[in-house]
Amino acid sequence: MGIDLDCSVVIAAERRGRTARQILEQVNAAHGEVEIGLSAVTIAELTHGAYRTKTQAPQQRRLEFIERLSSDVPVHPLRFEVRRPPRRIAGQQEALGIQFAFADLLIGATVLHLGFVVATLNLRDFQKIPGLSVIQF
Repeated sequence: MGIDLDCSVVIAAERRGRTARQILEQVNAAHGEVEIGLSAVTIAELTHGAYRTKTQAPQQRRLEFIERLSSDVPVHPLRFEVRRPPRRIAGQQEALGIQFAFADLLIGATVLHLGFVVATLNLRDFQKIPGLSVIQF
């Protein structure tokens, strides 16, 4: 089993002044020695948020944090074989009136493909994805 960290977990830790290494240590302390990863979509979301910062110093600090995190934690690409399930899941769930943030759906599809669970503070949205194992962090 592996754990994929959602951006909500990373943002909360960064706001508390934790380093990338401290985040990994916290996950391992809570769940034992497991493989920890990030979706490329999560990195894109974090980077987008950093560039939305209005002043230069916090923006630069966040970009450096993302760079360190990306070098310490494997980043899982959005692979070709993961592209079809999000469209199928979104279509089936939307037919039932269930809406998704597309980025969360891409993250969920990557996590399902890897056989991982997703660690998030956003249980509500990720629990809508059929078959996805979710843990609150």
